[in-house]
Amino acid sequence: MSADTVPDAPAEAGTLGFVMLVHDAFDRAAQVARHWADRGCPVTIHVDRKVRPRDHRPFREGLRGHPLIRFSRRVKVEWGTWSLVEATQVAAESLLAAHPEVRHVFLASGSCLPLRPVEELRAYLDAHPRTDFIESVTTEEVTWTVDGLERERFTLRFPFSWRRQRRLFDRYVELQRRLGLRRRVPAAIAPHLGSQWWCLTRQTLTAILQAPDRAEMDRYFRRVWIPDEAYFQTLARRYATSIESRSLTLAKFDVQGKPHIFYDDHLQLLERSDCFVARKIWPRAGRLYDHFLALPPGAVRPREPNPGKIDRVFSRANVRREQGRPGLVNQGRMPSPWWDGARTCAPYAVLSGFDDLYVDFEGWLARRVGGRVHGHLFHPDRAEFAGGETVAPGCIPDSAALRDYRPEQFLANLLWSTRGERQCFQFGPGDQQRIRGSLLWDRNCTLAVVSGAWAVRLFHENRDFAELRAEAARLQQVELSFLAELRAPWVKARTHVWTLADYLEGPMEKLQNVLGELTARDPRRLTEVPAMRDLDGFGRFLQTLRNQGMKPVVTGDVPVEPTEGATRSERPARPTVIR
Repeated sequence: MSADTVPDAPAEAGTLGFVMLVHDAFDRAAQVARHWADRGCPVTIHVDRKVRPRDHRPFREGLRGHPLIRFSRRVKVEWGTWSLVEATQVAAESLLAAHPEVRHVFLASGSCLPLRPVEELRAYLDAHPRTDFIESVTTEEVTWTVDGLERERFTLRFPFSWRRQRRLFDRYVELQRRLGLRRRVPAAIAPHLGSQWWCLTRQTLTAILQAPDRAEMDRYFRRVWIPDEAYFQTLARRYATSIESRSLTLAKFDVQGKPHIFYDDHLQLLERSDCFVARKIWPRAGRLYDHFLALPPGAVRPREPNPGKIDRVFSRANVRREQGRPGLVNQGRMPSPWWDGARTCAPYAVLSGFDDLYVDFEGWLARRVGGRVHGHLFHPDRAEFAGGETVAPGCIPDSAALRDYRPEQFLANLLWSTRGERQCFQFGPGDQQRIRGSLLWDRNCTLAVVSGAWAVRLFHENRDFAELRAEAARLQQVELSFLAELRAPWVKARTHVWTLADYLEGPMEKLQNVLGELTARDPRRLTEVPAMRDLDGFGRFLQTLRNQGMKPVVTGDVPVEPTEGATRSERPARPTVIR
């Protein structure tokens, strides 16, 4: 129920008290506790019993003389267990007994930091004297729990520690599921979940702590998983007259359910939230503590707390943490081999066979499309960077050994170091092939293949024909495997594939299509074309390979003798217009 729709009674005399749960960063916890107490707010501190006396004693001695700061009985606390609720109960009972004037009790941790002057928080609560601020939603409406335990946390038993006895925890949960074991939820309650950090009225908190059936409720919640997110959230629904189902404390969590930690560079982000308190603050964020603890009353214009104003930032942060930046990874988050995200940071083109067909194809393409047009980046001997460079931007050497150690990361680093420039490189069956799967899986990749074009290069080599035949057989075997992968359903790259025979039937049109992919912003028609290598006698060369027992299937059906008007000297000097 919204406090804006149900008006509260006039504010009565009263004050605000704080319960602090502390287990580390004692200097910061003391600083915040003294800040609240100096402004008239009583503070009761619970220190985890696991803390060693040598760490706890100076903290306690430093605050002993303050009349509004007291320490409660200590409980040994473990995350996700009943001990967190018990520690809160003990500290809250101590605060209520020592300060009957307290009307609202604010639960905080030792890593919390007030973002607005405490006078503004007190005034805000004075305007809502009977309202409990506690996130409390039914299990059917929860969408933020991690690992699937929502309703089951109330109906299964959890005698083992999730952190210390993970295997026993998981196996016992699975055993209860298989046997159909279920705990009975007390009829007097309806399970609710919510943030651990709340601000309750004295009436509601006292009703929970002094309930006639408290022993039964405590006994039941003692076996609920993470009861600090369910105990007060459920029981507040029994006794509260007006609940605002939200926390006045800003607490954000990542995709694994771990809290975001705020650092000095989050100062402006925290100011935008308009929340009264934030957690979790890095203990060494001195700029945050110095700024927010020094705010005078009235320094912030009164506004309704609205953490939703910065939700977009945290949503982007969670996506960034889960997926990273395209093309940029680190040793702490290496994607799996078939990770479905973008593997590189920008679009690039891979051309196969074009440099075999054309003279100085790389230079012509660089003039036409701009950017960097590399040679065979995965040549067995070295990476052929654009312009013959031996070291590419990003201090990437042309060493084949370093490149082949991590070929996917080599390409990703090269594209990242030259981002902002269009990248193209040549690739063929004579290159190192380990990169193929990464290319075909990458959405940023545009792949244009003229299969069998390597035969043109062999045709122009002055070698023993037996060697040429063996090399042709090897290259064809590699390319057949590559072409089979190109037809796989998992391919995400944009592909264009022609046999050599198909390409030679209309080279201008095919080349125009390739350039259209590379220069989408400037799809001008070709006015200059690279010189094609001399193909006179090429058909007879392929036939000789067949005669020698090697069938070049990837080239397509290239005629033995050129058709009339198809020789190089008879080709038109100007390109035809493609409509």
